[in-house]
Amino acid sequence: MHDLDLEACWLPFTANRQFKAQPRLLAAAEGMYYTTVDGRRILDGAAGLWCVNAGHCRQSIVAAIQAQAARLDYVTAFQMGHAAEFELATRLAALAPGDLDHVFFGNSGSEAVDTALKIAVAYHRLRGDGARTRLIGRERGYHGVGYGGMSVGGISNNRKLFAPLLPGVDHLPHTHDLARNAFSRGEPEHGVELADALEHIVALHDASTIAAVIVEPVAGSTGVLIPPRGYLRRLREICDRHGILLIFDEVITGFGRLGTAFGADYFGVQPDLMTVAKGLTNGAVPMSAVLVRHHIHQTFMEQAPPGAIELFHGYTWSGHPLACAAALATLDLYRDEALFERAASLSGVWQDAAHALRGAAHVVDIRTIGLVAGIELAPRFGAPGARGMEVYLRCFERGLLVRATGDIIALSPPLIIAPDDIERLFAILHEVLAGIA
Repeated sequence: MHDLDLEACWLPFTANRQFKAQPRLLAAAEGMYYTTVDGRRILDGAAGLWCVNAGHCRQSIVAAIQAQAARLDYVTAFQMGHAAEFELATRLAALAPGDLDHVFFGNSGSEAVDTALKIAVAYHRLRGDGARTRLIGRERGYHGVGYGGMSVGGISNNRKLFAPLLPGVDHLPHTHDLARNAFSRGEPEHGVELADALEHIVALHDASTIAAVIVEPVAGSTGVLIPPRGYLRRLREICDRHGILLIFDEVITGFGRLGTAFGADYFGVQPDLMTVAKGLTNGAVPMSAVLVRHHIHQTFMEQAPPGAIELFHGYTWSGHPLACAAALATLDLYRDEALFERAASLSGVWQDAAHALRGAAHVVDIRTIGLVAGIELAPRFGAPGARGMEVYLRCFERGLLVRATGDIIALSPPLIIAPDDIERLFAILHEVLAGIA
């Protein structure tokens, strides 16, 4: 690969100049491992990017995509359809909690978030409550890179170059409390009162102006921030009290990451809309979806005249046949191999291994839930993020892929991970931490 021209490709969320000086190029993948262009095997501790939940290059998914491509390559979702998208929607509705029984397809988590926000605002307007346009996100939240998602998101680097963002947006405080909740297993004990900040926002803006609140059940991209015990339930109660829709962004927490189908199941809280992507197709083909509660969908169906389009929104690739084939095959694997249950059964082993890093060099916090871990490192003076990036690079050199977000190492392996893989993953990470300044 020495003659490969890297210049034309502008990589996302990447230090491009540094990468092109020392590129990390992958050539193949199978199961728990990537293979580099020079033949090294890399243990995938990040499920690609939180998405390859069933492991890489699963043959049933590959075969389903190949067969679909040979039979029906594309169908527009505008005034058309094909059987697989209806089958997939039915299966997702059956898997989802409560009455999230209608599904709108997109292609990425970013699209799903913008779709959910638009549905929320339009729903209130159709009900004659058109003043409800305000959207509430959360500090340190990540909801993709569309203008809606950036606006409700709360990571400053994702926002600062692109202002002005959407007007009429406010943010809840984040839930990270290092002083009181360091080294928590599962839901931290302290911080449920942080949900009451929504009451303060209501008092400031008035509930009659607020359409929806959007949160990740577990904030993943910012470094695995787990909600305090009872926090999400209290958000639900406040939203109900004021007629505000609650949106769960489950792009990361969906499809077994916490040992349940969705984070809503794990925490026992019913959202009004739910966004999913990533694990929906095991990362094999881009796809996302918004799951919508029955009464919200019915409002659109009942308000539009017969024969009229109920929602003027959609994407060229909505319900793409190849994506549907990949998703159906992925759902089959989750079911047939009981991968959600497997994740739950391994969570204790995983959390024990992660928390064994307590006392390791530079570690100031460890946060775990399901098959997710956030290892927070003390930043170097005057160089925030530098230590985390060095850990990422050194782990890759030693055959382990992790995710660095600032000085937090985020871990989220495929759900097929075995105890031996867990032991190897944390052994490499421990060695790396011990060897850096």
